[in-house]
Amino acid sequence: MHNSYSRINNELYNTQSDSWWQPDSALYLLKNCINPVRIGYAKKVLDTVLKISPPGKSALEVGCGGGILCEEIARMQFDTTGIDPSEQSLRIAARHAESSRLRIRYEVGTGEEIPYDDACYDVVFCCDVLEHVRDLPRVISEISRVLKPEGIFLYDTLNRTLASRLVAINICQKWQRWAFMPADLHVWEMFIKPQEMKSLLRENNLDWKEHRGTAPNVSYLKALRYLRKRAKGELTYTDLSEKLFLVESANMSVMYMGYAIKKPALHLEQTSPGRSFP
Repeated sequence: MHNSYSRINNELYNTQSDSWWQPDSALYLLKNCINPVRIGYAKKVLDTVLKISPPGKSALEVGCGGGILCEEIARMQFDTTGIDPSEQSLRIAARHAESSRLRIRYEVGTGEEIPYDDACYDVVFCCDVLEHVRDLPRVISEISRVLKPEGIFLYDTLNRTLASRLVAINICQKWQRWAFMPADLHVWEMFIKPQEMKSLLRENNLDWKEHRGTAPNVSYLKALRYLRKRAKGELTYTDLSEKLFLVESANMSVMYMGYAIKKPALHLEQTSPGRSFP
């Protein structure tokens, strides 16, 4: 276990689970500020690069929380499953999916112990999660295990750099002049350098293909001005999400996205997900 794990507060996903879909909340910022760039990147990889047609294909999101990303995966027409250790978040996710008329399978599970058979998913998503887990090598191993040969692993995470300490920890979490997220949401020592990610993928039969960074849609000075206005109560979270969001960039110093493909293996039996819809 990473010795910094005890310093991170993953319990907030239970205590704040009702705020996933409330427009004026910090968790809801994921929907408008981060989700568009990660979904845009995923669609580009799947549609343009790999020529994958989602209908008839199965996709798993590891660490789905309240379902904000899972719903977008389902709208891409994957047979969609989401797992998360937070039962409260899953209840919120299931209720919102039902109200949105989306068919998504939600179950309790962790990245370290994915509750499905070997080689049963075409695509696995793991976004804003890898820097939170208890045992990162185990999570990557489990993701590889449940992927079919030539299946796709799409992910994003935070880079461990001085820039990410400044932006993701100090500005976003600690310095009250700008902070908009809980102070113990992330622990900098648990961030993952791209080269470390590549090594973990290689060790688990996953062929790394690409990394892309993200950046604010506005200058950093303007972003700080917006965050200051939010902290002073002059902007709501909803207002903030309309003015400030992430876009794809060559700059990987804070956050990066990527994908890998599971290498073909002989005698690896392909099965379908072993759980049925309620």
